[in-house]
Amino acid sequence: MKTVILDTNLIIDCAKTKVDIWRELDRILSHSFMVGILDRTMDEVDVVINKRGKEGEAAKLAKTILLTKHVTIYPTEGGHTDNLLLKKADENHIIATNDAGLKKKLKAKKQPVIILRAKKKLELIGA
Repeated sequence: MKTVILDTNLIIDCAKTKVDIWRELDRILSHSFMVGILDRTMDEVDVVINKRGKEGEAAKLAKTILLTKHVTIYPTEGGHTDNLLLKKADENHIIATNDAGLKKKLKAKKQPVIILRAKKKLELIGA
């Protein structure tokens, strides 16, 4: 079983565009999977919640979804979230992100990445 680790920007973008992450993951992945986040991701969502406008509202929705779906939260020992996600990327973990720099680094590591395509659907690339 693989674990899909969601990055903050993908979670908030999906909440903003009303893309159902779990339905999309079922659609694009042919194997069983679990969904997880880093503890730092939840911290980042909390920071975005304090922003005004659509971004803050989307972050509130994203946090509610994460808490109701009971995702696995992986503890970290600090550091930049992107670097922590890069370390987690292996044959058992797939990173889901919209961060261009992180996507490029994951592709260089020959790791599959899940992205939000056209603000409508998730897509698995590099697999």
